[in-house]
Amino acid sequence: MKISDGNWLIQEGLTLTHPLYVSEVQTSGREMTVYAAPREASERANQLDTPLFTLRFFSPQSGVIGVRITHFDGGLDLGPDYPLICESQHEVSIEDTAEFAALHSGDLSVRVTKGPNWSLDFLRHGQRITGSVAKSNGYVQSMHDGKNYMMERLDLGVGETVYGLGERFTALVKNGQTVETWNRDGGTSTEQSYKNIPFYLTNRGYGVLVNHPEAVSFEVGSEKVSKVQFSVESEYLEYFVIDGPTPKKVLDRYTRLTGRPALPPAWSFGLWLTTSFTTNYDEQTVNRFIDGMAERNLPLHVFHFDCFWMKAFQWCDFEWDPQTFPDPQGMLTRLKEKGLKICVWINPYIGQKSPLFKEGKEKGYLLKRPDGRVWQWDKWQPGQAIVDFTHPEASAWYAGHLNRLIDMGVDCFKTDFGERIPTDVVWHDGCDPQKMHNHYAFVYNKLVYETLQEKLGESEAVLFARSASVGAQQFPVHWGGDCYATYESMAESLRGGLSIGLSGFGFWSHDIGGFENTAPAHIYKRWCAFGLLSSHSRLHGSKSYRVPWVYDDEACDVVRQFTELKCRLMPYLYPASVQAAIHGTPVMRAMMLEFPEDPACDYLDRQYMLGDDLLVAPVFSEQGSVDFYLPQGRWTHLLNNSVAEGSRWHRQQHAFNSLPLYVRPNTLLALGNNSQKPDYDYSERAEFHLFELDDGCMAESHLTDLQGNIVFTLTAARKGDLITVTPKGKASHWTLCLRNIVNVKEITKASQNTHIHGLLIRPDDDSAMLSVTL
Repeated sequence: MKISDGNWLIQEGLTLTHPLYVSEVQTSGREMTVYAAPREASERANQLDTPLFTLRFFSPQSGVIGVRITHFDGGLDLGPDYPLICESQHEVSIEDTAEFAALHSGDLSVRVTKGPNWSLDFLRHGQRITGSVAKSNGYVQSMHDGKNYMMERLDLGVGETVYGLGERFTALVKNGQTVETWNRDGGTSTEQSYKNIPFYLTNRGYGVLVNHPEAVSFEVGSEKVSKVQFSVESEYLEYFVIDGPTPKKVLDRYTRLTGRPALPPAWSFGLWLTTSFTTNYDEQTVNRFIDGMAERNLPLHVFHFDCFWMKAFQWCDFEWDPQTFPDPQGMLTRLKEKGLKICVWINPYIGQKSPLFKEGKEKGYLLKRPDGRVWQWDKWQPGQAIVDFTHPEASAWYAGHLNRLIDMGVDCFKTDFGERIPTDVVWHDGCDPQKMHNHYAFVYNKLVYETLQEKLGESEAVLFARSASVGAQQFPVHWGGDCYATYESMAESLRGGLSIGLSGFGFWSHDIGGFENTAPAHIYKRWCAFGLLSSHSRLHGSKSYRVPWVYDDEACDVVRQFTELKCRLMPYLYPASVQAAIHGTPVMRAMMLEFPEDPACDYLDRQYMLGDDLLVAPVFSEQGSVDFYLPQGRWTHLLNNSVAEGSRWHRQQHAFNSLPLYVRPNTLLALGNNSQKPDYDYSERAEFHLFELDDGCMAESHLTDLQGNIVFTLTAARKGDLITVTPKGKASHWTLCLRNIVNVKEITKASQNTHIHGLLIRPDDDSAMLSVTL
């Protein structure tokens, strides 16, 4: 919300009250409480007719400090609350001096200044990283709507840039933007978002989570250009400052607090193909697609049935339309015999024509209005109602229908919708409708994900989810929603993916080729290259099919090439996915996350890092012209072995079978021996490609099994013209390929258990092959 009117005034009709003078400090164990008044209150006369703010400081985890500023504390806490993971073993210390009161956790401290010059400062190793000064936080009363708000303004330094706040399709850097964290079904071409996360991080290496599931309003360097202002309709405001000192470490701490992304099964990284939305399809059509892929040697791994697998007007009834699919059990068996995994579309809504509506109404499983009527409207489905997942029996009822589908052979669910949740309702558990609006996405996806875990095992669960709130990163994968078939929409989709990655989500996808409209062939082919170099890859559309041959023959070649490349990259991509599950580092990374010391990376939103070592710059033009930036070092193009110097911009021209795909210097990149599927034995006949290894440097690569456990590690270290190779673990056979490594005269082994043979090195060779057998 807008509070100020320029620098000197406030908006008409608002009254502001601020904590300005510390009245008392109390400590209790690991917490510190500061009582602060809006005026100096040492004299007894000033202690009357005045508010007194309560500021509670605490630390749920090392390097994370919570602040709760309260005006009136008599409200009801109806929930829901974010599922935060608090710890109590880390060291917390408190200081209370004549000048200030401070709480310390890890390298982070919060300090409240006493006396006439109020300030609330956050410090790392004693150096201020952000904070708020006098009249920057407090209580806002509106005469317009009679509502009361709490607000805070945290400082931004010169050159400080802000990221995150969920999956946002606006500019990657949020400075200058107004952001309302209220889930909406708004597509990818607006300021609205399916996945609102009231968390941001900055290039100064700290993050802020506003701990409110209800709507939070952010003014990011906009109302006050050197501040991030956030406000919430409430009598209290709670937020956490999360230390880094690097952006990666911020995400590590943030996901440790809110939940780590689960590791998806390896098969989910393959190519997904769908029926599309409103197209005509039956088993014959589905088989025509699948057989057509096989006839053209196009690897396919997951087939998805969109909404019309159920009868029209009956979504959701979880029953196959008997006219279109008369033998669903047999059909699924036949599809799975072709080696496919099966996904079906669901949402949390029940149309009035669905046989489940009457049952849900009678048993109280559907969300109600205050007068006891079922909440309904005619958007999406006639007489649509919403399942009340706060009702335990309703959740079990819904899960029971999913279990029946899993027993038929369904492997995963596309959990669509969950954003348009009304607030003029009463929930079964009595929770606050304002808080439940966004949080519904969490409970919905949690239920479906845990149902899959229980039926198929923890390592087999995966979703294709659209809506999300804080903590929903635990239930991957998420996709970017409804985009248009244009280059502009392709670019905005990428911005959304980078933004959600900087909000704690490790795995993300998008509708390859665009959802709305039908792309011309050149956009489809460019999007396929981008989509198959994303965490997860799905061909999906609205009113038209997305099989490549409906575009042109070259589209088939592009899909084949990049699907095979992604399968071969799995020994590299799966360890990167393990990083997401262990540390919260996304597979697709904004450049600033991987190169925080390079200021040229701060604003880059048309390229990204795929894992630690691969730079991808999608092509957003028919002609193939693309501008991209390479950080410091000599980078090697993975597909053609050309070398480009870093610390500069490049402009290149690429055909449809190429794009800027560069390998970071000093990289040992693992490639697999299987180009047809993503789930295979990565330790069997792997190739390790060694790029630009500098003197005195070391490169390392890990191979995992399909559960994400490291089974083999190869290290290469260079000293002068000697490279030493050190294997650890078990791999049946592997090959080392030197890429653009010059002036190497000898390669030696560090282990006597390794036999090296077939080596040919000349002093100025650009590459050499080395076959190694254990």
